Amino acid sequence: MASTTAHTRKNPTAHTRKNLENLKRLAAKPLDRATAMEPAMYTDEGILDLEYQNIFRKGWLCAGRAESIPTQGDYLTYEIADQPVVIIRQKDGSIKAFANVCRHRMMRLLEGRGRARRIMCPYHAWTYHMDGRLIGAPHMQETKCFERSKFNLFEVKCETWLGWIYVTLNKRPRSLKRQLAELTEVVAPYQMENYVEVAMEDHVWNTNWKQLTENFMEGYHLPVAHAATVGGFFPVEDTRFSEKKPNPAFTYQTFSKTEDAPVGTAHPDNKHLKGDARHTSVLPTIFPSHMMTLAPDHLWYLSLHPKGIDQVRIRYGIAFAPEVLEATKDKEALIRETKDFLDRVNEEDRFVTEGIWQGAVAPLSEPGPLSWLERENHEFTQYISRMLNRS
Repeated sequence: MASTTAHTRKNPTAHTRKNLENLKRLAAKPLDRATAMEPAMYTDEGILDLEYQNIFRKGWLCAGRAESIPTQGDYLTYEIADQPVVIIRQKDGSIKAFANVCRHRMMRLLEGRGRARRIMCPYHAWTYHMDGRLIGAPHMQETKCFERSKFNLFEVKCETWLGWIYVTLNKRPRSLKRQLAELTEVVAPYQMENYVEVAMEDHVWNTNWKQLTENFMEGYHLPVAHAATVGGFFPVEDTRFSEKKPNPAFTYQTFSKTEDAPVGTAHPDNKHLKGDARHTSVLPTIFPSHMMTLAPDHLWYLSLHPKGIDQVRIRYGIAFAPEVLEATKDKEALIRETKDFLDRVNEEDRFVTEGIWQGAVAPLSEPGPLSWLERENHEFTQYISRMLNRS
């Protein structure tokens, strides 16, 4: 992933404080009296500073799927704010995360994803075991302040949840599994921890991260923005939301697919989903920025991170339910056709979210009222207000 501009802690300006006060008032409104967030919530650099401080440097962020690093030494890189991170499968099968920075001269160690027996710095060949221990540092025998055991890689908190890898810079985070316990009950029937990832890519789009998050979490735009792809297979009037009190850690909706939908219904070999669940998808957003469409036969996801106010880094992936792959003779064709289809869906989203950003910076723009189909957007507004008004 591309690097991001450093955002250091500083006191909010009067302009930013006013934006936070307006946000707090908006978050307190009921949905039927609420609007979208004001343009300043996307364009104010002070808001982005607070997002880095209060959200991205403290919360749990999704780095991808656990099955993308299936064997010992498999690794996956990620970035949290300005901190490069590497996630590595250990000898005992566990997953650990470390600062992806050499303890000598702070060189970035690994790029992308791959497999390694050990981690060797490309600058001076300091070498680390997969568990982060420094095991080699050439020509350091005359350095009196050097003690090898004191220069292991810094460990980063890491948890897995139903096949997902999460990392955080918070040294004392709340348990992720405990925060998502209610959501676990909702998605457990799908057994998504067994889904098999077939594609993962990183992209950068020219929009604000919140605008892409808001776009993914609502179905209001589907019949229009996605008319050429998935729009015709999503009867938006069938959208359902949880009847429980909103959860501070996530939100979700469910929707059904028509029987002729090209994807999104249970395979005949799927024996664990019953009744309506066989053609119902769950669309969770785990705050701040992990979104997925979880269908009976596949899932696809985005994990977002701001790259300035006007760009967002995207980790995008696709996974299939195992019975779908097992029953398919030409797996490569299935993967290619599905990815081509979802790539077109993504391009439709890119068009609208980059257009929304252009609208947000326009001088005559102001937010309009929300539809009942945008309930999750208002819950996202409430989440952002909670997190940023802590300062």
